[in-house]
Amino acid sequence: MNNLFRILSGIIVLLIVAQMFSSCAKEEPIDRDPGLKLEFSGDTVFFDTVFSTVGTATQIFKVFNPSKDRIIISSVELARGEASPFRFNIDGISSTTITDLEIAGNDSVFVFVRVTIDPNQANAPLVQNDSIVFVTNNNRQDIKLIAWGQDAYFYRNGIIRSNYVFTPDKPHVIYGFLAVDSLYSLTIEAGTKVCMHSGSILLIYRDATLKVNGTAENPVIFDGDRLEDYYRDIPGQWGRIWLYAGSIDNEINHAIIRNGEVGIQADTTGNSLNPTLRISNSMIYNMSGTGILGQGTRIEAANCVFGNCGSQSVTLSLGGDYDFRHCTIGNFWNRSFRKTPALLLNNYYFDTANHVQVRDLTKAYFGNCVIYGEKDEEISLDKYDSDGIFNFRFDHCLLKTELNTSSELNFTNCIKNEDPWFREPYSSSFQPDSLISAVVDKGSPEIISGAFINLNNDLEGNSRISDAAPDPGAYEFKEAVATRRRR
Repeated sequence: MNNLFRILSGIIVLLIVAQMFSSCAKEEPIDRDPGLKLEFSGDTVFFDTVFSTVGTATQIFKVFNPSKDRIIISSVELARGEASPFRFNIDGISSTTITDLEIAGNDSVFVFVRVTIDPNQANAPLVQNDSIVFVTNNNRQDIKLIAWGQDAYFYRNGIIRSNYVFTPDKPHVIYGFLAVDSLYSLTIEAGTKVCMHSGSILLIYRDATLKVNGTAENPVIFDGDRLEDYYRDIPGQWGRIWLYAGSIDNEINHAIIRNGEVGIQADTTGNSLNPTLRISNSMIYNMSGTGILGQGTRIEAANCVFGNCGSQSVTLSLGGDYDFRHCTIGNFWNRSFRKTPALLLNNYYFDTANHVQVRDLTKAYFGNCVIYGEKDEEISLDKYDSDGIFNFRFDHCLLKTELNTSSELNFTNCIKNEDPWFREPYSSSFQPDSLISAVVDKGSPEIISGAFINLNNDLEGNSRISDAAPDPGAYEFKEAVATRRRR
C-alpha cells in the first residue's frame, strides 16, 4: 500500500509540474498585419460536370498561411449566403459562414466545396456563380465558384480542330474563349442559342470559317449566359465574335446578336476571293462598344439592323471594301453619354512609333440605307488629309448629318435630317411606323438587284416590290400594322 501511495503521489507531482510548465509556455503569437494576404491553390473553383439529373459535385482547394505566426481569419462566408447552391466544409464544419478560423504558422487547411444543381430548371441561370469571401485582419479576398446550372454544351478555353457543328437541341455556353483553328469550320444550325459568359470570345482563326445558318422562323441567337429577367437588356455581358485576320468565307444569316461588348470584329482580308464576311437578315444591337467593327476588311451586309451601341453602331476603319444594302444603322443609346456617331469611316491608323499608316478605303457603299440617331451628326468621315483613297457613296439613303451632301458622286438622291418615324427606337425597333415617315417609297429598285441575296422582302418578310418603290432601311412600311410612335 505504501508503494502504491508513493507511485500515485509521484504521478500527481509530475502532473502539477507539467501544468506549471504548460502555463508558463509562451503561446504562438498572432500575425495581425493588415497587409497579410492568404494564399490559395487557385483563384477559381470550376464544377465542369454536366448533370442529367439533380445532383451534387465536390471540389477541393487549399488555403495557405504564409506567415510564420498563426493567423485568425475573422470570417469565411459565401457571398450569396443561404441562397447559394454552394456549401463549403472546413475542418468538418459544413456551412455558408464560419468565424474565427485559426491556421498555424506556415500551415494550411483544406476547403471542400459542394454544389447542388437541378439542370432541368429551365429558368435557372446557365452558369451558377458565387464566391467564398475570406476576411483576415480586415483584408478581404475571395475565391470564385462556377458551376453549370443547366444541361447544355459547355466550352471553356477550347480550340476546335475539326469541322464542327453547333446543334439546336441544347444551349452552347462559351466560357473564356472558343477558337476555330486554321482550315476548319464552325457551322451553327438554325434555332441554336449561343450563350456567352462575361468577357468570352468566339474566335475564328486565320483560314478558318464561321457559317451561321439561321432562318426567319428559327434565328441563331448570341446572348449572355444570364437568363434572369434583369439581364434581358443589359449590354456588355460578353466579349465579341472575332473574325481574326485572314479568316475566310464567313457567312451569317438570320442571327440576333445582342448584349455584348462588340458584336462582330472582322480583321483584314484572307486568302479568298469572297468577302471576309457576308451578313444578311440579322440584328446586332445593345452593345456596350460597337455593333460591327471592320478593320481593313471586306464586308457585305444586306437586310440588317445595327443599332443602339455605346460607341458606333458600325465602325469601318483602316480602309477596306464595304457594301451595305437595305440596312438600318441607328443609334439611340441612352445608358450613358454617347460622343461618337452611328457610323464611322476611316482610312488610317497610328503605328507603335506614332507614325501614320494609311490604308485605302477602296469602297464604302450604302444603298437604300438609313443612318440615323438622336445626335445632330451621325456620320463621321475620318479621312487622312494628305494621302490615301477614300471612296464612299450614299445612294438613296436617309441620313442624319450636318455634312454637305450636294456632291452627286458621294450622295445620290439622299434625304437629310427628315424623321423616319421609327416604332420604338430606344428599344432597337426601327420599323417605320407612320405613312409620313421620310423613308416611304424613297428607295431605288436597282439597288435591290445588285445585292448578294434576294432583297425583294424586308427583314420581317414584307414585300418591297409590291408598291411604288422600296423603302430605305431594313424594314418596309406596312400601314396595316403601324402603331402610334412612343418615345
